[in-house]
Amino acid sequence: MPAHSGGAADSLVFPGVGGRPLNSGTLVLALRRATGTDADVHGFRSSFRTWAAGRSGATRDVGELALAHVVGGAVERSHARSDLFDQRRVLMDRWAAFVTGPVPIR
Repeated sequence: MPAHSGGAADSLVFPGVGGRPLNSGTLVLALRRATGTDADVHGFRSSFRTWAAGRSGATRDVGELALAHVVGGAVERSHARSDLFDQRRVLMDRWAAFVTGPVPIR
């Protein structure tokens, strides 16, 4: 990202028209055009969470943080100083390998 953003901390991975954030319907439209179905992008988050809970070996907190969910109550969050970034990176690498790997034969 730094090489593409000039070092801006608030740069977007996938900017929309004019450098603005993508519209919430943009990914749905792209997915439906690509698949010819009425698929919804929420299924991606649900699929990831199900996989993370059952097959990744990651803790619940790492899976939740990977989805940008708030973890724990106010007191617990006030003491949690780590964003678990390195563990989230490992989790996302495993997810990438899972979704791009060969389809298992059943």
